[in-house]
Amino acid sequence: MKVALTGASGFVGLNLQNTFENCVIINRHDSEDDILTKLHDIDVVINLAGAPIVKKWTQKYKKVLIDSRVESTKKLVSAINKSNVKHFISTSAIGAYPDDSIFDESYTEYANDFLGQLTKEWELEANRCSKPTSILRFGVILGKEGGALAKMLPPFRIGLGGIIGNGKMMTSWIDIADLMSIYTFLIDKQLTGVFNAVSPTPVTNYMFTKALGSALNRATIFPLPEFVLKLIFGEGSTVLTGSKEIYPTALINAGFEFKHKNIESSLNHLLG
Repeated sequence: MKVALTGASGFVGLNLQNTFENCVIINRHDSEDDILTKLHDIDVVINLAGAPIVKKWTQKYKKVLIDSRVESTKKLVSAINKSNVKHFISTSAIGAYPDDSIFDESYTEYANDFLGQLTKEWELEANRCSKPTSILRFGVILGKEGGALAKMLPPFRIGLGGIIGNGKMMTSWIDIADLMSIYTFLIDKQLTGVFNAVSPTPVTNYMFTKALGSALNRATIFPLPEFVLKLIFGEGSTVLTGSKEIYPTALINAGFEFKHKNIESSLNHLLG
């Protein structure tokens, strides 16, 4: 099986290159003709393209977020539709769902905010693909050398970690090892549709903070007020302060088995 990747230099992309040997890399500046040439004899295309979401969302940067996801996917899909690719797996995010409620893939609407509308447009372009298509909605990805955990570790390791706000917001997360297994599962089973790439056990920010502190044997006594994040990131702070309680019902119903179902298992695996 031959796999092609966009967004290959990111955290997930680097892990996928270790999972699938000899990946063909599609660069963001490749023309449609360039992409079509690279897709010769490719079986599966995995789309990870997208500018970093945790930044201050000026109007200019919002356009960067849209173009790096929506427009890049549009170009990629146009090339795939002219190729012999057998399976397309595109990335999305649980930002598709509104805050402060419980959701799984049976919810077919989108949050009425920037993230919700961004994922709506992103997924719309992916679903224009004429090949069998899967969409993976990422939660917070935990890994040793990248993702959200890597950014949290420095303050926690020196005892400056703490809850965000009142700590009640829900965090839907996924261990990088399980995420890699989800990709191979979708490909092996030839599954299509929307799948939430999250653990079956979301946790409150308080529970996550205490579990991380315990894994590192560090105190977690310094809460981070939400207004500080709003000062730094503006509207973009919603990525860090939003409460998403999301479940991977579609994966479970398809027979996928998570290796790291709870946060303690994941953190011990990653930090032990």
